[in-house]
Amino acid sequence: MSEKLFFPVIETERLELKPLVIDDSDSLLEIFSDPEVMRYWNTAPWTTIQDSLDFINESNGSMQRQDSLILGVYLKSTGELAGKCMLFSYDKESKRAEIGFGLGRSFWGKGYIREAGEALIQYGFNSLGLRRIEAEIDPGNQSSAKALEKLGFSREGLLRQRWEVNGIVSDSAMYGRLVSDHPAQHNQAMYATSA
Repeated sequence: MSEKLFFPVIETERLELKPLVIDDSDSLLEIFSDPEVMRYWNTAPWTTIQDSLDFINESNGSMQRQDSLILGVYLKSTGELAGKCMLFSYDKESKRAEIGFGLGRSFWGKGYIREAGEALIQYGFNSLGLRRIEAEIDPGNQSSAKALEKLGFSREGLLRQRWEVNGIVSDSAMYGRLVSDHPAQHNQAMYATSA
């Protein structure tokens, strides 16, 4: 499998999804140090610029190993970093991966998750050859549940007491979408893959 597949640039009507770079570290810290953004994550909010740098370096290393695809979500109109989206826990033999998103609070409610999500899903199905994409969320995270449902995911189960972060135990709701679940109705994303 070509290394370029794990370093794509994916364009949608309003967004550009592409690998994060060191210059994104300040913007990433601003987004992921916000307790509201991190409320339902299985890690605590970031506290230092080193958290951002480590994330960028780990993300690029993971993509070089073809373990995951971690992309920044940028607004085409301004070039501003709105957040990140990812396909991780990639299992080549089973043709599956897990999807995740994180957006800065000022970008919530604008349809960016749906736009970036469908583009990333289609890239996973069409370019990486995935058969199944999974998502795991806190059952209390109604915004993510609604976003996943709009993206065609089905709730498949509940894993009780799956996580403990800062002494708080939480369950996980499991969602899945198969390549065969929906016909390709993806008109808004255009694929432009580059190194």
